[in-house]
Amino acid sequence: MKTIFAIFLLVVLPAGAVSADQGLTALTVTGGENGEQTYSLSIQILLLMTVLTLLPAALMMMTSFTRIIIVLAILRQALGTAQTPTTQTLIGLALFLTIFIMMPVFSDVYSNALEPYMDEKISAEEAMQTAVTPFRTFMLSQTRESDITMFSEISGGEEIASPEDVPFSLLVPAFVTSELKTAFQIGFLIFIPFLIIDLVVASVLMSMGMMMLSPLIISLPFKIMLFVLVDGWSLIMGTLASSFYA
Repeated sequence: MKTIFAIFLLVVLPAGAVSADQGLTALTVTGGENGEQTYSLSIQILLLMTVLTLLPAALMMMTSFTRIIIVLAILRQALGTAQTPTTQTLIGLALFLTIFIMMPVFSDVYSNALEPYMDEKISAEEAMQTAVTPFRTFMLSQTRESDITMFSEISGGEEIASPEDVPFSLLVPAFVTSELKTAFQIGFLIFIPFLIIDLVVASVLMSMGMMMLSPLIISLPFKIMLFVLVDGWSLIMGTLASSFYA
């Protein structure tokens, strides 16, 4: 986890916030004429602390986390199990599945950017440029061309000749938009079987005149049984993981 934290810090950290040749001075003490002391905080430390607040957003917006958590939330809604699994469980499951899916990207960044930077073989700026490349490749492979074109037209920029020319500031929102579309498409397909069970149970109850009995109470055991019999969790996890490698 420390390595992943450092990788994300390297990707989202502005080039001026770190230096490979000079350490960061956190606090500067200036003495006055009368013996008083003035404390000042380095602007680099302020930048670093600001960037740290962007790490959760980077985890969600630049990785597979968004698609996974949305699909799991739709699955829970389709099952009708209220808060089971709990939100914390779903987030933890999505987080570790994200680490599994993104591990080739993390390994690439660690080998070619983070490790050489820590060994002082390359500068911080070179490390950040190298670290961005695997994330750019991953996001481009999952982003629809229509979304890139839409954001390019909104920004009023020049026509993009090749994927390598897509600005990172344009690629991130296009990637997130594509992930939302894909997540809802997968969620729709997951929802259909459970919706059919709800309709069948509701029709049977109506034909029996049991209008006061909630169909959700009766259909819940059948939906859980169906999900268990088809080994639903393995199918969902396998489908989500393979959707990024296809």
